[in-house]
Amino acid sequence: MGRFTNPRDLYFGEGARHEVRNLKGSRAVIVSGGSSMRRGGFLQEIQADLESAGFEVRLFEGVESDPSVETVMRGAAFMAEFGPDWIVAIGGGSPIDAAKAMWIKYEYPDTTFEDMCKIFGIPELRTKAHFCAISSTSGTATEVTAFSIITDYERGVKYPIADFQITPDIAIVDPELTYTMPAKLCAHTGMDALTHCIEAYVSTAASMFTDANALHGIREITRWLPISYTGDELARQRMHEAQCIAGIAFSSGLLGIVHSMAHKTGAVFEGGHIIHGAANAMYLGKAIQWNSRDSRARERYAFVAKEVLHLGGTTDEQLVDGLVQAIRDLNDRLDIPQGIKDYANGGIKASDSGEAVMVPEKEFLAKLPSIAANAVLDACTPENPRKTEAKDFERILTCCYHDEPVDF
Repeated sequence: MGRFTNPRDLYFGEGARHEVRNLKGSRAVIVSGGSSMRRGGFLQEIQADLESAGFEVRLFEGVESDPSVETVMRGAAFMAEFGPDWIVAIGGGSPIDAAKAMWIKYEYPDTTFEDMCKIFGIPELRTKAHFCAISSTSGTATEVTAFSIITDYERGVKYPIADFQITPDIAIVDPELTYTMPAKLCAHTGMDALTHCIEAYVSTAASMFTDANALHGIREITRWLPISYTGDELARQRMHEAQCIAGIAFSSGLLGIVHSMAHKTGAVFEGGHIIHGAANAMYLGKAIQWNSRDSRARERYAFVAKEVLHLGGTTDEQLVDGLVQAIRDLNDRLDIPQGIKDYANGGIKASDSGEAVMVPEKEFLAKLPSIAANAVLDACTPENPRKTEAKDFERILTCCYHDEPVDF
């Protein structure tokens, strides 16, 4: 039996954020990240709207990029002291993901982080609070998904929490929050969204319901992302909606090894983080080459190339090659490195910027076995179309490091 789960309500378009005025309750906690939402005045607007609706409001600000287990526990304790009946998370993927994990701990104080990471093992939520998510970046789509990514910095590993219980009750997709998004953030989050679509489409959990969203998302993202990168507001609006469609696709259709590798390489290296969207951009073509040995996946990749992107080719193999090249071309247009060996801090190309390569080959090789072993255990690996073991991850990741084709 399949399942297709979305938020109860999704509000979109300019000004949609003010829909929080119609929430019913008495106490609300707003969870936010850095200063961008406050700088833009959006945080203050949400607080004022909630207060006008009769809520007592408390703010939990400063959630870091790639939120930690410690931040989750602090936020849950903050909620436990205040007792909200609504949790409103505003910002990019990090504050919304953190707020989802805080929500679990708030409702079930004895729950450990290890308990949260048991795939589809979270008890029923909404005994204390409901959840509203307002996204400010166009990529993670966590405002509509059953996922949250939290980093255990002691282990240097990102862990996905996966359960339909943490799908928000209300999602707000207001493009005005994205108009000042930096170009590099636009590029990285956009490639994350494209990866969501492509992985969901070839996932073994894909269905007619997820396919429709995945295919339309691919078309919209490939059209609008390069324009959005230039700051065009119409393109930003179309991308904000397209990334949400991508989230609807993968929340029920699930993902694959691109995300498994991105999760396990993101926080493990001493020089800094490999930004999630940049990792997906670098790994996506390699994963397509690996998965295309599976006949169903190859046919689906070829369909994307021919029917959605209108690429040339007369055989499935030629069409898959064209799809991989189209992704490489898009990375180049967005100034994203093609491999880890060219990745400098901040997700820029070391070869173009003169910045140092963030991950020396010696460190990469030393950590490769543990990265591969952890990738096998990642929540995104089981639905990948081609079975992938630790030895396979080692070979694929080596190709990702050197930007070499996966031909095995």
